[in-house]
Amino acid sequence: MDVREFDFDLPPELIAQEPAEQRGGARLLQLNRRTGDVVHGSINDLPLALREGDVVVVNNTRVFPARLLGRRVPSGGAVECLLIGREASEPALTGAQDWQALMHPGQKLRPRARVVFEGSCTLHGEVLEQRFYGRRVIRLSREDGGSVDDAIEAIGHMPLPPYIKRDDSPADRERYQTVFARERGSVAAPTAGLHFTAALNAALASRGIDIVEITLHVGYGTFQPVRVNRVEDHRIEPEPFTISESAALAINRARDDNRRIIAVGTTTTRTLEAAAARDGRIVAGSGTTDLFIFPGFSFRVVQGLLTNFHLPHSSLLMLVSAFGGVEPVRAAYAAAIEHGYRFYSYGDAMLVT
Repeated sequence: MDVREFDFDLPPELIAQEPAEQRGGARLLQLNRRTGDVVHGSINDLPLALREGDVVVVNNTRVFPARLLGRRVPSGGAVECLLIGREASEPALTGAQDWQALMHPGQKLRPRARVVFEGSCTLHGEVLEQRFYGRRVIRLSREDGGSVDDAIEAIGHMPLPPYIKRDDSPADRERYQTVFARERGSVAAPTAGLHFTAALNAALASRGIDIVEITLHVGYGTFQPVRVNRVEDHRIEPEPFTISESAALAINRARDDNRRIIAVGTTTTRTLEAAAARDGRIVAGSGTTDLFIFPGFSFRVVQGLLTNFHLPHSSLLMLVSAFGGVEPVRAAYAAAIEHGYRFYSYGDAMLVT
């Protein structure tokens, strides 16, 4: 498939720059993938849009403040560092951490360059390697013997996507997390989960709809640009996931009872499909997945998908198109644009069944 099949024109004013005024205030577009019918409403319609007995599966990963702002040493020039993943090997320096990172300005941050990030505590950094697509390996350490993780939490900024054209605010520390966020490790939010509230969860429960949690830590691979012309040539970097025994049991029991599995988000979808045996039963455990889902994929687990509206040419849009059908999804996106839906991470939601 040609990547250009996943192109569309989006008016810039429809790119959500802020979350809805209140969590749970998003709109919901419902798409019937068999008929192509579209229904417009709000996220609060979700309990009635689903069936009694459905199992809703969410990603309980927690975003950490992976964006560090500091200065170069000794010049004092500004530097920005987005942490995108820990290196597998541990540094010999006690208490230090080696990270893969995207750094700016890249031309001034070659190996042996030193940087410092300051706030309520101080992190020192040294660039160790320069890799492909502008990546660096940076070693982070503290001179006071404190925890590097604690320092990142204290002085880091929430890693809002680049299409949000503003600095992060203190409110983003809460609004760019789902109500399920427990397991620290993501550099981007599983955004479909941002729509859930305690009230919505209670409404789902009152309809006999269970919520099951799994974990996939969202890395740079989820949103990295598609740089190829043929869809089939794209690759996604591995991301770690965990499915507990209780989660696997709940999902498999629902399948045995012919109840639907509704995935909240593309990360949940990829995790479930990657963890499925040939018969579609979920295997509990931890691992990594580089599963790339695009049209032609045969779904073994997921029977419904709640998701946000995604970027043109993105692997996320390709996954949604694989589940909902290229033409139905294209038509639904056109309807969303016509009706002024808000797009991307802080935008509105879409339910495909």
